[in-house]
Amino acid sequence: MNAEIKEKLLNRFIKYVKTYSQSDSVKADEGIMPSTPQQFEMAKILCAELKSLGLQNVQTTEYCYTYGFLPANNGSEKTICLLAHIDTVDEVSGLNVNPQVSEENGDTIIRTDGSTLLGADDKAGVAEIMTVLEYFVEHPDVKHCGIEVIFSPDEETGHGMDKVPLELIKSKCAYTVDGGSMGELEVECFNAWKSEIEFTGVACHTGTARGVMVNAISMAAAFLNNLPHGERPETTDGYQGFYAPMSVEGSIEKSKVVLFLRDFDLKEMENRRNLVEVIARSTAASFGGMAKVVHTRQYLNMKSKMDEAPDVVSNLVKAYKAAGIEPKFVPIRGGTDGSRLTEMGIPTPNIFTGGHNFHSREEWASLNEMSMATSVLINLAKI
Repeated sequence: MNAEIKEKLLNRFIKYVKTYSQSDSVKADEGIMPSTPQQFEMAKILCAELKSLGLQNVQTTEYCYTYGFLPANNGSEKTICLLAHIDTVDEVSGLNVNPQVSEENGDTIIRTDGSTLLGADDKAGVAEIMTVLEYFVEHPDVKHCGIEVIFSPDEETGHGMDKVPLELIKSKCAYTVDGGSMGELEVECFNAWKSEIEFTGVACHTGTARGVMVNAISMAAAFLNNLPHGERPETTDGYQGFYAPMSVEGSIEKSKVVLFLRDFDLKEMENRRNLVEVIARSTAASFGGMAKVVHTRQYLNMKSKMDEAPDVVSNLVKAYKAAGIEPKFVPIRGGTDGSRLTEMGIPTPNIFTGGHNFHSREEWASLNEMSMATSVLINLAKI
């Protein structure tokens, strides 16, 4: 990729990460879509850029999905859909991002200043898609298929596809640009459930509590301690599943624990749900209290659906190799909008972006790797 295009990619990326668009998982769980008003600000910028490039049917829906369509110029009616999300995670602040750019070992590295995350997840993907569209508009002699784009809100909250405008999508396949290191190609992900455990105790004065008080806070603490210590996010990798405590709140009378359950195998996921119920109820009984467990499915492993659409993956492999990259098939230890979209009938593998250390103040991105991701997308549309 020539220096001019790389410079445009860099400038676009810096502009996007400086745009505040953090989502709110609590509001998203309450059904608010988008979960934060600032996501509309990011959508407004992208909508204006798509219009300036001359894409067709450009719009931002009432739920903050931004759509545009670049028609094919190769005589084909085939289209692909490219997706990236505009929100950043709410675990680390994404307000007033101050990117630091440095030249290191022949690469341009973009980091945070240590006070916020960077937002490469997934503004690197957004920048790469926009750069691809600009490239094809400015090079009409380069033949490509039709390209639909969707920039989605609230992926980080797990609600990114809740209100996706399926009626706008004409493509039979899609590709999320929401991965990490160069060469990674992802066609499988966790099965994901959220478990909410509510403990009910008996409150009374602490001075006369003996034989009367049943402390729901103590129940929650004992429950968490009884979960398998070797099956937590911080002790697992690869294809290992886990139990992830996400929040604890409450009082002596009522307490609530929220767990994320993750496993690549559906049968093992069923075992995990059952174990949560056994531990919750036995813990509550040992204190003389009560426990209520509610499981909610978040997304499913997309592998079985992807196996039914081999051409979607084989074309992507060709695009990687045309860019001089040998694809590395790795499992997603999480999920993407593509996980949900695949469930909806549109097979959607995931492409690397060149971002690293996501969801942290140590997040960074490689311009060389971002450029390679952009090249993969250009090749994909040409193939």
